[in-house]
Amino acid sequence: MEVVNQNIALREDRNLLVVAHLSQYLDYITGFGGLIVPLVLWLSTKDSVIGMNEHGKAIINLQLSLILYVIIGIPAILLLGAGILLLVFAGILSFLMPIVNAVKAANGEAPSHFGTIRFIS
Repeated sequence: MEVVNQNIALREDRNLLVVAHLSQYLDYITGFGGLIVPLVLWLSTKDSVIGMNEHGKAIINLQLSLILYVIIGIPAILLLGAGILLLVFAGILSFLMPIVNAVKAANGEAPSHFGTIRFIS
């Protein structure tokens, strides 16, 4: 389905949305690709793919939230181990949320924002 909007043909590409969400797992492989690849996908296709702007913002907000949780959690370990809970939460969140949002993207639904801080609204 294509919708023409201001001389820009918007296309529906759910597979690209799913790939954008699943590319967050590059953090587990390379250590840094989980933020860079979705950012490049979002910035290059946010005006041409339906839903990419919303899903791209959700991905970037999740990745920035996870970085913040780790930055806060590591020094918080010194405070009676309270940071361990935050790091466990960040680990579970970083593993589950890309799957949940990829399934939602495949079904044409809005992404979930559980546990994320909205840096980009």
